[in-house]
Amino acid sequence: MDTPAIFSASARRRQRDRAANHFADHDFLRVAMLDGIADRLSAVKRSFADILDVGCFDAAFVPPSGAKILRADPGFAFARAAAGVQMDEDRLPFADGSFDLVVAAGTLDTVDDLPGALTLIRRVLRPDGLFLGAFIGAGSLPMLRAALREAEQDRPVARLHPQIDVRSAGDLLLRAGFALPVADKESLTVRYGGLGRLIDDLRGMAAANVLSARHPLHRAALARASVAFARHADPDGRTSERFEIVFLTGWSP
Repeated sequence: MDTPAIFSASARRRQRDRAANHFADHDFLRVAMLDGIADRLSAVKRSFADILDVGCFDAAFVPPSGAKILRADPGFAFARAAAGVQMDEDRLPFADGSFDLVVAAGTLDTVDDLPGALTLIRRVLRPDGLFLGAFIGAGSLPMLRAALREAEQDRPVARLHPQIDVRSAGDLLLRAGFALPVADKESLTVRYGGLGRLIDDLRGMAAANVLSARHPLHRAALARASVAFARHADPDGRTSERFEIVFLTGWSP
């Protein structure tokens, strides 16, 4: 029997296509991920010839000088704008040993078969190739979660997908066959004047709900959630929301 899909692939693609035109207005998490990946890459004393940028968004990842890069994204609009390939991370259409560096920043947390995706990434790497990844991890969005729980006490439903913690991320790297696996995290706090601005950011960065089982958030529940979110505001009227970014590093044996 097939395991039911956690995420809707079609909703994921549509969300990314809607976000593409104005992504630059909401890209702060992706920027933080790419900054972290750049820091980790700068510590590696070797050159890279062929790079795969998985989940490329707006193609903001800057490859090392002289390297060739192939961009790929689950969304059509991002892939087209980057002159890349549209594909899902757990269905990489590349031959084994095609790249010596794979970067995946911002999409792996909404892949149905993440162990399979990581295994495919390891397989498309050449021996001694490097994988650098980043995604939103466990512990993120505590204020939003609390506000939704309070707003829907009588009939709570899942509106945020399960998130992966650092230890589980390291285990997934090991399970996928990476050598010298490292998983670590960094926290980013953003202050919002209201719940609506947070929701706008999540939609704008293509990080809203893409669960297979999605339920509409009715106006009354949204109003209650907004009040609950504002209740946690500082004296200046802004509520601090936290994002946990999990970084992955692994080498192809």
